[in-house]
Amino acid sequence: MRKRLRDKLSSTFPPEELRNVYNSFDVIGDIAIIKISPTNVANGEAVAKQIMSVNRNIKTVLTPITRITGDFRVRELKLLAGENKKSTTHKESGCKFKIEVERCYFSPRLSYEHLRIAELVQPDETVVNMFAGVGCFSIIIAKTQSRGKVYSIDVNPTAVRCMVENVRINQVFDRVFPILGDARDIIKTQLQGVADRVLMPLPEKALDYLPYALSALKQTGGWIHYYDFQHAPGREEPVEKTKLKVAQKLDTADIGYIFANSRVIRPTGPNWYQTVLDIQVTSLPSKF
Repeated sequence: MRKRLRDKLSSTFPPEELRNVYNSFDVIGDIAIIKISPTNVANGEAVAKQIMSVNRNIKTVLTPITRITGDFRVRELKLLAGENKKSTTHKESGCKFKIEVERCYFSPRLSYEHLRIAELVQPDETVVNMFAGVGCFSIIIAKTQSRGKVYSIDVNPTAVRCMVENVRINQVFDRVFPILGDARDIIKTQLQGVADRVLMPLPEKALDYLPYALSALKQTGGWIHYYDFQHAPGREEPVEKTKLKVAQKLDTADIGYIFANSRVIRPTGPNWYQTVLDIQVTSLPSKF
């Protein structure tokens, strides 16, 4: 789709503007979200209309006018073309998700990761998803593994409202349990020592919340899926930098662990990367 869009715009846009106007865009349901260079804002509507002409399934094109910020992970979006709406239904891995794109965090670029984690979950596991958003990880786990339970926590009331609806849409009432609140507080008061597996898909808070992820695990140990943003210029290895800072935290707490798997999920900017560590926790202190 991007190549066809570039071809259609090449007769009216100079090459330098083409590179800046739509260097990336996401498709969420029937909404496209594109980045527009500040120097090319005037061309945004033309680019948006071309996106809609290339993909007839897209009904709305939006552009961010603020960064993703705050505990709720939200941003302000501006309509460029199409229907004036900011809510849609997105399909992924055989599931449907209602998403309010301006008031909830969601990235279609994590679709492989959602399914990868779901396929690692074993029958009858208890999973704690500390930063669940609209419930993609949690619901895809429940649909992939029909036994077990997922405690699905988020601090954003809109995200939890969407998650409750998504649990209903995907008929996983008996396996996914949406919880509104800060994962740190919910684990301390409700979920100590219950989990076989903990998901931490919020890189900005993962290191600070790692002790709470550990306390959610059963005393026999289990798995933590730890996500990070890592700056790695030159020949630096983003995964190795992530391992180093997590290892320092775990060693200080006298945790037994193995980095069973690690990888770069995607680049997020110049010399910035999103990484994931699959950590097998083999032992916890007796009073942890």
